[in-house]
Amino acid sequence: MDIVYIRELEVRTIIGIFDWEREQRQVVSLDLEMAADNRAAAATDSIEQALDYKSVAKRLIEFIEGSEFFLVETLAERVAEIVLNEFSVPWVKLRLGKPGAVTGSKDVGVIIERGEKP
Repeated sequence: MDIVYIRELEVRTIIGIFDWEREQRQVVSLDLEMAADNRAAAATDSIEQALDYKSVAKRLIEFIEGSEFFLVETLAERVAEIVLNEFSVPWVKLRLGKPGAVTGSKDVGVIIERGEKP
């Protein structure tokens, strides 16, 4: 299994359960690992044969910026669904963090894996 990844993608969104969090955009940070077979892309040197990480990032930024979830768990599930369904990825591992959400910590969040590992 090959992995295409995106590290530390930062997006500002409305996320959280407290009143102030519903009024002020906060940064969420994503790390994605996506299963892909890179052999065809490598053989043809063609983006059409590759899992286009720029397209994935643009789609997720658009979605996250427009979202207003209460929980990082919900946002993580929706992001995983987009990657699996819209980009024909069979498996994704996602770390979604909310930097500064807990005093004294650098980051808190969730890590999920969805789909079937090839």
